[in-house]
Order: sequence, then C-alpha cells, then structure tokens
Amino acid sequence: RLAAEPDLSTPLMRVVETVRSEAAADLKGDDAASFSLSSQSTQSWLTFGVAVSAVLTALYVLWIRGDTGYSDDFVHALELACGGSSLLVNLAIGTIFPLVHSGLASLRPRAEEIVGARTWRVIFACASLPLAFTWITYFINHRYDGGQLYNLHDIPAVHAAVGLLSFVSFFFLYPSTFNLLEVAAVDKPQLHLWETGVIRISRHPQLVGQVLWSCAHLLWLGTPFTAETMALLVAHHLFAAWNGDRRLADKHGVAFEYVRDRTSILPFAAIADGRQVLPGDYWTEWVRLPYAVITVGCVGAYLAHPYMQAGAALVQNAGYEPGGLLG
Repeated sequence: RLAAEPDLSTPLMRVVETVRSEAAADLKGDDAASFSLSSQSTQSWLTFGVAVSAVLTALYVLWIRGDTGYSDDFVHALELACGGSSLLVNLAIGTIFPLVHSGLASLRPRAEEIVGARTWRVIFACASLPLAFTWITYFINHRYDGGQLYNLHDIPAVHAAVGLLSFVSFFFLYPSTFNLLEVAAVDKPQLHLWETGVIRISRHPQLVGQVLWSCAHLLWLGTPFTAETMALLVAHHLFAAWNGDRRLADKHGVAFEYVRDRTSILPFAAIADGRQVLPGDYWTEWVRLPYAVITVGCVGAYLAHPYMQAGAALVQNAGYEPGGLLG
C-alpha cells in the first residue's frame, strides 16, 4: 500500500484522497469518481499496465496492422456491400457497433454467471475496441464526405464554442469509466449504482456529454457525413440510457428506484423541480483525481488532433491487404 494516514491539509491531497460530501451518509448508491491514493495497490496497477499492454498489442497485430490485422478486411467488405458509398459504410459501422456494444452489455448478467465477471469484461473489450477503432478512423478519414453544408471556420466565436462544448462534454463521462482497474478486469467489474457528482445533474451523463460533443463537431465540420455520424452516436446513447435504467433496475431494485426518483436524464431537471437538493459542499464531489486527469487529457487531446488525423490517414493510405495473421 502506498500510504496509511492521508494528510488532507493540502489541495493536492484533497484531489488524490476523496473527501465525501456532507450528504454521503444518506447514499443508497455509490460515490462517483471517488479515489484514494492511500488505498491503491502497486501490484494492481502493475497488473493493469501489463493487461492493457497485452490487449493493445493484440489489437494492433490482429486488427490495426494491415498485413496481419482484419480492420481493412472488415471495411473492404462493407465498402463492397455498400457500393463504395462512405455514408452507407458509416451507417453500417454505426449500426454494428451499438448492436455489439449494447448487446453484450445486456447479456452481461447471464454471461457472468457462466464465465465470470472478469472473463466477460475481456470478451466485451475484445469485441468493442476493434469496432470503436475502425469507426473512429473511418470518421476521421471521411468527415468531409458529402459536401460542405456550411463553413464557420472564419468565425472566432465558433472555434471558441466548439472547444468549450467539447471540453465540458468530457466532464459528463459516466463514472464507471474512471474505475480503470475494473475496466481492465484487474478488480472484479461491478454494475455500480452511482448517485453523487455528475449524477446529481443527469442520471445518464454520457448521453449529455455525447450530445454536447456531437453538436460541437457538427458545428465545426458541417458535412452530411458528420451529421450522420453524430445522429448515430446520439441514437446509440439514447438507447443506452433506456437500457441502462433497465439493467440498473434489474440489478439494484428498490435502491435504483430511490436514485431514479431523485435524479433526471435531462440535465438539471431534478434540481430545478426540487427532487435533487445539492449538498452545501457539492464542490467536493468534483475535486477528485479523475476530473483532474480529464482536464489534462482534454488539453492533450486538443493538441493531439493533428496526430490523430495523421494516424487515421496512415491507416487509409496503407490500403487493403487481404487476410491477416490467422489466414
């Protein structure tokens, strides 16, 4: 263990050692985005590093790399089926990914009984990550397809609005995203019932964040291809909100009903109508390490845009090489 008695007298320690808000004693669900440096295990994080490295290596070899992977075969098959139309290919990818992602999430309770929570998480990741990579690179490479509906690049206020909306959108990530040890199946994955932090604003924050991010990128790019992509993403998250409530109700029963009645999907709606009362020290539910990481990550992602575009172009320019490592 890294420490035993955390000292919370400095701002930095308040970030790495979660201070629960005054309302935490009445929680029926879990405290979102909580993190305690003193309770972390060095062995767990070493295992996390090894596991993530192994998955990313397999992803590169078996999916991304042209001569050994199958991403190019997948896209090529879709292009043949869609007559070369990038809009139809995008529609196909944007339909397949939600079916796989949400489908496997729905199967989770029964599947975990058979193979275990950790094994199912690995299966889920191995199915979702390749499709996510392909959709992201395909979007970057074809984002200007279909003609330009409008071009607002010369308006400084638009650039500022796009940057601000994109930045804010990442603070609406679903709190389970922060549990990296569970994401990588180092710790046993749980279906958490979150109740604090961003959940007080919206019970399905990732839907809100996706709408903000999609509006920002559509405003900037202004193409039919982008409009289609954003519509597909938002539609997926709308379904995921309904499906998420269903899964949480099945898992947590009365506790979920309690949280549902005090929260809303529409941002700030429960606060406005009095069902959600923010604690006086609500700010402590945001002064946490995951949000510090998001702040740095958003700046890094903005600066990395040229490299993302170059990487996607490299994938496209590599061309189609039939087959892969497994034949």
